[in-house]
Amino acid sequence: MKYPKIPLAQTVVQLCKLKNVKHIVISPGSRNAPLTIGFTNDIFFKCYSIVDERCAAFFALGIAQQIQEPVVVICTSGSALLNYYPAVSEAFYSDIPLIVLSADRPKHLVGIGDGQTINQKNVYENHILYSANLKLDLKDENHLSENESFPVFESLESKLDHFVGLQKDIQSYNEEELNKVFNLSRFKKGPVHVNIPFDEPLYEVIEELLVHPKANAIDIELPKINQVELNDCIDEWHRSTKKMILVGVLPPNQIEQQWLDKLANDDSVIVFTETMSNLHQPMFFSSIDKLIAPLDEDSFKALQPDILITFGGLVVSKKIKVFLRHYKPKHHWHIDEKKANDTFFCLDKHIVAQPNDFFEALLPKIKDVAKGNYSNNWFTVKQYRDKKHLEYVKQIPFSDFKVFSMLLKSLPNETILQLGNSSTVRYTQLFNMNATLEVYCNRGTSGIDGSTSTAIGCAVVNTKQTTFITGDLSFFYDSNALWNNYIPKNFRIIIINNNGGGIFRILPGDKNTDNFDYFFETTHNLTAKQLCEMFQFEYSTVHNEEDLQMTLKSFYSKSKQPRLLEIFTPRTENDAILLDYFKFVK
Repeated sequence: MKYPKIPLAQTVVQLCKLKNVKHIVISPGSRNAPLTIGFTNDIFFKCYSIVDERCAAFFALGIAQQIQEPVVVICTSGSALLNYYPAVSEAFYSDIPLIVLSADRPKHLVGIGDGQTINQKNVYENHILYSANLKLDLKDENHLSENESFPVFESLESKLDHFVGLQKDIQSYNEEELNKVFNLSRFKKGPVHVNIPFDEPLYEVIEELLVHPKANAIDIELPKINQVELNDCIDEWHRSTKKMILVGVLPPNQIEQQWLDKLANDDSVIVFTETMSNLHQPMFFSSIDKLIAPLDEDSFKALQPDILITFGGLVVSKKIKVFLRHYKPKHHWHIDEKKANDTFFCLDKHIVAQPNDFFEALLPKIKDVAKGNYSNNWFTVKQYRDKKHLEYVKQIPFSDFKVFSMLLKSLPNETILQLGNSSTVRYTQLFNMNATLEVYCNRGTSGIDGSTSTAIGCAVVNTKQTTFITGDLSFFYDSNALWNNYIPKNFRIIIINNNGGGIFRILPGDKNTDNFDYFFETTHNLTAKQLCEMFQFEYSTVHNEEDLQMTLKSFYSKSKQPRLLEIFTPRTENDAILLDYFKFVK
């Protein structure tokens, strides 16, 4: 087997293998050639070549999101690793294990005007679990270390001994740092960065390994629930008649059904779930905005909880955040192994545990609960809202709202739904979801960049069909995501094209002015047709309800190419239809 001649490159590749990191996303370049040679010549690794670095990093993130294991993304020196930054920040806030390996020039070539060099060390310092800056190998006994000057030696033997000792120290340091970043990414669930200096020549290969690094085990202490804290929670639970549980972004199958059912059967508990919570129980309250948007002050006071329990990732609904910040609960407990955001400015307990473990410890000990009708009263309101929702959908014209209603009903069972950000995810929040779907969206930073690339990465490693629903601006922003040789034939993209950033028409501000159209809504007349021709997607388009209904009947069926459906909706009518919805369901 061929190996890169550079010991440092061998060390990185071998430790990836020892740590069982299999998926390697490579952004083509020259300075990272030793790593590319090492990974692509070993059949243990599944290697991908993605030219656009921003797309490559989000593609890797999509893989890691699905397998919940570290995925490597590799780039050359210079600005390449800066293009990884949006995905790195998303991984940081979404707790996704991502390993960035950036090749670098040797230290003496940085900051002197040499080509393709920037200050790469610690470049992600505000959005990273750990940054490792590895040391350059010594090439021979005449090669000066970047960190010290050689003394005057009495003999060639002593000079060689000193050289060997220095190289051993460098090798030991590099192995220790690499072990640390691999372990952190896997067990702390987040991004890490390894900056790796390589000196030329870069392309030399050999047939035998020069180094044999060791993988260090990591001692992980699983968090134990504090019994004193748990007893306090039990006492407070018994005293409280209004308990609200709010679940943010959560992968599927995180909470045992028995605990979900127990919560649903407690009349003092309301469970609010968002679309990306992937939790389903008939008594739970999904579509949060549908329930609370029409409420008046008296109703808000009636809904105000004594205890708020949160877990999962970031919350999409702005309305629930505004409500809980104004009508604060007496207690806010957040359950998470890593962190607790004080989203509502009233956090008083960070319960360091997995949510399922907490409920397993808490709920069997709950006996007599204070009586009340908290859940039942609001469930009656929910039923009324659902009824009005159906009435509204029947009477509205073809629009974004109508399209989402049709699309979400059409999705095949047991498939994956990836959502674009901005208006796409917010519209989806208004509808009851098919419980067999797995739903994902990049909500760590909530940016429109990289949504398509993430969805493709997801589709590549999952046997289930993946459908990606997105808006036009988000799709065109990440159109290089289609420059990808790994897209499965059953992958589906649906674009709701309202010729601009439709969400801005919903926000406060002047509408229908040249300034608004150009600088906020960003109106355009682009279509995805030419992109589909270039990247070999089957392309179809619809402009009305009847055509959409017919197209969806066969859209998800088997095909020889991935498919893209572009749905055109009326730009200037969507905002009024959405805003009128909240008045209607009241």
